Amino acid sequence: MSTPPPRRVQVIDSHTGGEPTRVVVAGGPDLGGGTAADQLKVFREQHDHFRSAVVNEPRGSDVLVGAMLVEPADKSCVAGVLFFNNVGVLGMCGHGTIGLVVTLAHLGRIGPGAHRIETPVGVVTATLHADGSVSVANVPSHRKVKAARVQVPGIGEVAGDVAWAGNWFYLVGEHPWALDLKNAEQLTDAAWRIRQAVNSQGFPEVDHVELFGPPQAGGDSRNFVLCPGKAYDRSPCGTGTSAKLACLAADGKLAEGAPWVQESILGSRFTGSFRWLDRGTGAIEPTITGTAFVNSEATLLLDGRDPFCWGIR
Repeated sequence: MSTPPPRRVQVIDSHTGGEPTRVVVAGGPDLGGGTAADQLKVFREQHDHFRSAVVNEPRGSDVLVGAMLVEPADKSCVAGVLFFNNVGVLGMCGHGTIGLVVTLAHLGRIGPGAHRIETPVGVVTATLHADGSVSVANVPSHRKVKAARVQVPGIGEVAGDVAWAGNWFYLVGEHPWALDLKNAEQLTDAAWRIRQAVNSQGFPEVDHVELFGPPQAGGDSRNFVLCPGKAYDRSPCGTGTSAKLACLAADGKLAEGAPWVQESILGSRFTGSFRWLDRGTGAIEPTITGTAFVNSEATLLLDGRDPFCWGIR
């Protein structure tokens, strides 16, 4: 009996401020149509092995974020997209949207201008500028709780804001750790401990922890963001910066339309701003601007004889 040929999956890789995005442009599973949210449900429940194959070792790494192109239900959108990482799916991804837009431009599917993209948590508008940078008007964002205090084993009491910006964040501004790349291991351990405490003490929905500190590269602030799979974000984190903007707006610390430059742990930068949607509820529309670079085109081969075909997890 002849051996079936390997399944071929076409991908394009990019990085946004140092954080990688792998866009699946062909070879993904049939998700049955519907909205991006509908397709994400099918993807999560029936095709988790494909998610793992694309982003986990031996083809990927813990830091890699996947973005699969899907047909949008909203025909005003140029594309639909599902985001995923080493442990599961994501509602939204800011750096990944910037990477997706640059990838679509690389493919010749879009040019400069504003483009609507359907995500599982809503439609976002991404503008490709003439210089190659991308601005993403994110989904409505807000702060849920100010200064939520938790007891963290091995650390003590920590206070942070809980905010939504397409993903749930716990944002900590006061802590003893220097936000330097050389401290990444210590920061990862601390942020992971904080997340576990936050999840067990009233906020199980939080899957990202964001630590803030003084800027070092000319911005307004520096952050360290720990993602759900315990990898830290190399970029300033688009949804994390959006969550920060929601907190700044709620506290009256940033004016509507004023720029906020957020540095990553690497020193890469996003520029953010916001407009009010509802002052009563604190809802804002944040906009994040950054730059991505395409760095490879590849065909992944999924060979069923390979014991690690569906990833190491």
